[in-house]
Amino acid sequence: MPSDSTVRQIRSGRSSRTRRSRRAVGAALAAVLAIGLSACAPDPVSESFLNGENTGYVAADGAIVEIPVAERGEPVVFSGVTEKGEEFDSADIAGKVTVVNFWYAGCAPCRLEAADLEGVWQDFTDQDVAFIGINTRDQADTAVAFANEYDVTYPSLIDVDTAQAKLAFAKETPIAATPTTLVLDKQGRVAARIIGPIDGKSILSTLVKDALAEDS
Repeated sequence: MPSDSTVRQIRSGRSSRTRRSRRAVGAALAAVLAIGLSACAPDPVSESFLNGENTGYVAADGAIVEIPVAERGEPVVFSGVTEKGEEFDSADIAGKVTVVNFWYAGCAPCRLEAADLEGVWQDFTDQDVAFIGINTRDQADTAVAFANEYDVTYPSLIDVDTAQAKLAFAKETPIAATPTTLVLDKQGRVAARIIGPIDGKSILSTLVKDALAEDS
């Protein structure tokens, strides 16, 4: 029969091996969890958006402001160069209801709303409606790549170097968030503003139809 000291040594050895085994299992589990989390982590742009860190975007999703005709300001006169190097002037779309979308490629909600914006544009291509984007951060090649990836067919002004288009609108309405979408009436005045992504086609479509129905 083993002595008390021998029994204590055996138990101590078992306890030590158990602690080492548990530590090893814990380390293995931590490694597996780390691999799993990294494998399913969102891309950096989406992650920053989900964490509320996407600079230039104000979390005011779907904030909609409609401006009565009698309270609208002056027509917005703006111009610039598109991502394809073409000159644009607001005089080119005079008399049309115009949707103006402020965006940039690294903006996660801008990516989310791209298909809906294009969908509304396609719905009104045979009417007196114009669409124009104003890219506030990117150079032309980035804007072209975005348009190709998301099948956007309306043009965008590259405003990053001069900010002249954004400044022209800022005289009449705040542009504090990206994305922001404006609906201009037939006189070129701001008739409605959506702060944040448009969240589907229906609201923007209704705003465009309302502006089309107004007397010139």
